[in-house]
Amino acid sequence: MAVTLNRLTAKQVKDAKGKRRLADGGGLWLQISNKGAKSWLFIYRWNGKRPELGLGPYPAVSLADARRLAEEARAYLASKPPRDPRDALNGSDGSEDSIAFGEFTEKFLSNILTDFRNQKHRQQWENTLRQYGVSLWEVDISDIDTHHVMDVLQPIWNSKRETARRLRGRIERVLDAAKAQGLRSGENPARWRGHLSALLPNQKKPRRHHPAMAFKDVPAFMARLRDREALAARALEFLILTAARSSEAREATWKEIDKETGIWTIPAERMKAGKSHRVPLSKAALKVLTPLQGARRSDFVFPGQSPKRPISETAIRKLLERMAIENATIHGFRSSFRDWAGETTTFPREVAEQALAHSIGNEAERAYRRGDALEKRRKLMDAWAIFIEEQVTG
Repeated sequence: MAVTLNRLTAKQVKDAKGKRRLADGGGLWLQISNKGAKSWLFIYRWNGKRPELGLGPYPAVSLADARRLAEEARAYLASKPPRDPRDALNGSDGSEDSIAFGEFTEKFLSNILTDFRNQKHRQQWENTLRQYGVSLWEVDISDIDTHHVMDVLQPIWNSKRETARRLRGRIERVLDAAKAQGLRSGENPARWRGHLSALLPNQKKPRRHHPAMAFKDVPAFMARLRDREALAARALEFLILTAARSSEAREATWKEIDKETGIWTIPAERMKAGKSHRVPLSKAALKVLTPLQGARRSDFVFPGQSPKRPISETAIRKLLERMAIENATIHGFRSSFRDWAGETTTFPREVAEQALAHSIGNEAERAYRRGDALEKRRKLMDAWAIFIEEQVTG
């Protein structure tokens, strides 16, 4: 039976909408996603299976280009002996060892451990790839093409934006590593610029602001907090006095704290920016630590139920709930501190930002800024503690 070719017109391809596949004949298909992204597939029979070979996104690959590639693929199938179009179109002789994406990913992660800040970071990589890239896990890494990547990213592109961005970057890096080892050839189908950027919508996510307590209300809240004996209350009190992030305070260890100099040094692997950060401790912050050190049962300043783990964020969040605190979050106390510093003090903006461990200035300016304004920040943190205390006792 004769095969009908060239069924589609350029206008049909351009106007096609709705999630579906349109046949051009001879194994060539136009695939349209539910978001309107279009790409070309060549579907054929090989060793009892029906592989799908991605030929590229439309309109980067035109109808004429797709037909030419499909014709080449059919010629490879008809050659003596037959050749798999996946190998032929990728410029491979088919002799390389095959390996599934999942197996290669596990080996890749084991080989680049030094790139990760800690074991938790490595686990996040693997968990993200396993959970959302499960459809890739058993696919031969040499076969992964644009439609595979799109099938993974599209369902979460708008609902889990940050996760989707990280997932795309991680897939891209794994595929780059596979190419460097001779297991792939051609362009990386997870590449953003000039490729997926033409298929996926821009993510215009508004900056999320954590609900924060007005700084004028913090002193009264701190007075209530000090009346509570729970360790979660001490952790939150310390967090507020140091303007630290939740994980920075909760995971603090005794070896990080020098009570003689009044300095808490957070190591780089626990900092968001990947750079160690010194925190000057006010007398009020040191006062929080004194009874805890006397009753020490763990390397953690604020241990959880198990001494081997720090107190959880959930424990502190539940404390806020029990205190009937609404429209305020743990992270929001950093905003309370920043608003107080900006509205009621004359400390320079840079000092307040450094107290929050924010990057200051552009890359060139930071290269020349060697110091961390520790003593200036000490005066700022002392003033913050005094503000809280005087408002309560005044």
